[in-house]
Amino acid sequence: MADAASQVLLGSGLTILSQPLMYVKVLIQVGYEPLPPTIGRNIFGRQVCQLPGLFCYAQHIASIDGKRGLFTGLTPRLCSGVLGTVVHGKVLQHYQESDKVEELGPGNIQKEVSSSFDRVIKETTREMMARSAATLITHPFHVITLRSMVQFIGRESKYCGLSDSIVTIYREEGILGFFAGLIPRLLGDIISLWLCNSLAYLVNTYALDSGVSTMSEMKSYSQAVTGFFASMLTYPFVLVSNLMAVNNCGLAGGCPPYSPVYTSWIDCWCMLQKEGNMSRGNSLFFRKVPFGKTYCCDLRMLI
Repeated sequence: MADAASQVLLGSGLTILSQPLMYVKVLIQVGYEPLPPTIGRNIFGRQVCQLPGLFCYAQHIASIDGKRGLFTGLTPRLCSGVLGTVVHGKVLQHYQESDKVEELGPGNIQKEVSSSFDRVIKETTREMMARSAATLITHPFHVITLRSMVQFIGRESKYCGLSDSIVTIYREEGILGFFAGLIPRLLGDIISLWLCNSLAYLVNTYALDSGVSTMSEMKSYSQAVTGFFASMLTYPFVLVSNLMAVNNCGLAGGCPPYSPVYTSWIDCWCMLQKEGNMSRGNSLFFRKVPFGKTYCCDLRMLI
């Protein structure tokens, strides 16, 4: 009980601290660029024409809605985080209790000598079930969070309160409206999890020497690196999921001319891939101007 409470408190704190970052990220993902590009330098020190980064974007939001406006959508996101942590923990606890029952019965000796690879598959499968259950339960709050943020574009007030947002979605879209963008989000989570754990297993088994004194630390580092690599590869699923969650929902940010109306998440994926925008919003600091976009930027200053 104490562990669950500490996880909820820690997760809530991180959610509050990261809310402005997510707010900016979501607006960039839907293609909203209120600020013109500026002349800056890339990581190699060369002058380039780049779009404003996280801090300039956040300052723009604060200049309109105040600093408090940077925390728009925080309430449903906190609800999602708390509920997701509880569901995730309950599912894993169920599996742990099942293991204890099996250990009391015959045949436990054969289970103990199972290979490390089998153990990785077993643990990954359980983690996948726990995450999928948490995602399925909390996705309606995720949809409300995204729409609360995106309405900044058209200055609407359609999704302001949690209860009012629930009523609005149910009245206009029915039950399915609460699960807009769910499939690509689930797929992204599952693929990322299996990639991360598989790569970590290969690195820990074949690349690291088991005689190293700091082996446990090295394995934790490899887990973090492979997790970051897996999240980078599956980022398009996150982008497509967020776009489908706000697609054609009655907000300016989810309708033309800001965003086309997609018939399905596969249609959204194909269109983004055709435009070369599969990584839109992935970077919040060194943001290059997308190819084919026209902005009021004096490129002669680069010469």
